[in-house]
Amino acid sequence: MDTIRILLADDHTLFRQGIRLLLERQGDMEVAGEAADGREAVEAAHSLRPDVVLMDIAMPGMNGLEATRQIHAQDPGIRVLVLTMHGTDDYFFRLLEAGASGYLLKEAAPTDLLSAIRSVHGGAMFFYPSLAKRLAQEYLRRVSSGEERASYQSLTDREREVVLLIGRGHTNQEIADILSLSINTVQSHRTHLMNKLNLHSRAELMKYAVRMGLLAPEN
Repeated sequence: MDTIRILLADDHTLFRQGIRLLLERQGDMEVAGEAADGREAVEAAHSLRPDVVLMDIAMPGMNGLEATRQIHAQDPGIRVLVLTMHGTDDYFFRLLEAGASGYLLKEAAPTDLLSAIRSVHGGAMFFYPSLAKRLAQEYLRRVSSGEERASYQSLTDREREVVLLIGRGHTNQEIADILSLSINTVQSHRTHLMNKLNLHSRAELMKYAVRMGLLAPEN
């Protein structure tokens, strides 16, 4: 069994120590390092190359949002699992757009945290249950009205590829490289997507991708 190397990024020492004790009791996990703020997390991720970063949002200096963005930019293979007290949709989608692979509340049970770590390490996305429930309810409402199915069927194959990659957190330049398109063409597709789906931001496109169940693990 491969060992999952984890970086802990949180400004509360006692909290990090508690998480360390939990993780080190697992046969498939080890703590590669710790960071007390976002800047330390970025530097530690660069030097230690962990498999997963457990990232708090509210930290002194550089916050977890910017740290996640920088870590994802320098090494997309490092999976960032946000572990926070903030349970709002706004934080969730901003972190997802920055490159996070999962979002879990600190009130979660230890077993949920361990499952989340293993899930994101395996390539899956992990959402805390209350958000997943709200997304599912919204999806079912739209499906029952025919609205969701009609919106997706209106997209071209290329637009579906673009919305999938946006949902996975790729930048316009990364999408252009993956699909062998110019960045202007990608921006044009994104504009068409927003018009067809009546969405108004990249974050809303990401939320749409989540609702449609497009964020399966990448092969």
